[in-house]
Amino acid sequence: MAKLKFHYLYGPVYSWRLGQSLGIDPLSQPRKICTFDCVYCQLGRARPEAGRRRVCVPTRLILEELRRITPGVKIDYITFSGNGEPTLAKNLGALIRGAKKIRPEPVAVITNATLLHRPDVRQELMAADFVMAKLDAATSGLWQRVNHPVQGTRWQSIVSGIKSFRRRYRGVLALQMMFVPENLADAARLAQLAREIKADEVQLNTPLRPSEATPLSRGQMQQLKKTIFQGLPVITVYERRKTPVRPISRNDTLKRRGKRLA
Repeated sequence: MAKLKFHYLYGPVYSWRLGQSLGIDPLSQPRKICTFDCVYCQLGRARPEAGRRRVCVPTRLILEELRRITPGVKIDYITFSGNGEPTLAKNLGALIRGAKKIRPEPVAVITNATLLHRPDVRQELMAADFVMAKLDAATSGLWQRVNHPVQGTRWQSIVSGIKSFRRRYRGVLALQMMFVPENLADAARLAQLAREIKADEVQLNTPLRPSEATPLSRGQMQQLKKTIFQGLPVITVYERRKTPVRPISRNDTLKRRGKRLA
């Protein structure tokens, strides 16, 4: 396998929750394609993209690469994420269904939830086993300052989209909340939203990889968990299990983590 060249498969993905995860980038473009330009983005700052879905990579090419993975390779999850927002890939539903036919592992999707107000996107994600949806702010103004969404996107649509998805989804739904000093004041209202959504898991993150944002300390994150988020199924980034992993493509993994190659 080491001699094979993979263009769309890499790994592990940026999620301490997914263990030995095989990342798949359905966008695979030289620049970030995302409806957000978050202050903490590890890929760097870039103008956000409009929420127009399109096929960036033919389904056939990605599934062909997936078939080339040795059956005995240990994988905990097959995860769609990559260089931007994966739901912008119009063929994401076909890719999820195709991956489940080829491999036995559960499928996860990491999304910023901007397109969850769309019935077609919600329907496609129903086929995934694990969906992680971003929710970093509980007010529109703070959301604008932290996530810098593309013009025309509404915070209320994100919240209502997540709630609509939760009502029908039978897999595991996690809320990813990235805390930086700018949105710390919103913690209590975010906890209330988590209770309303009834997520299976609430992931309290803070940017530990290089970015423009300042991370919260271990003590601050533990305080959030023990007080404001008390009673919710919470795990913090500082509690993550560090599992040794070997990427399929080291260079591609580093690029998708926003790191420059020497």
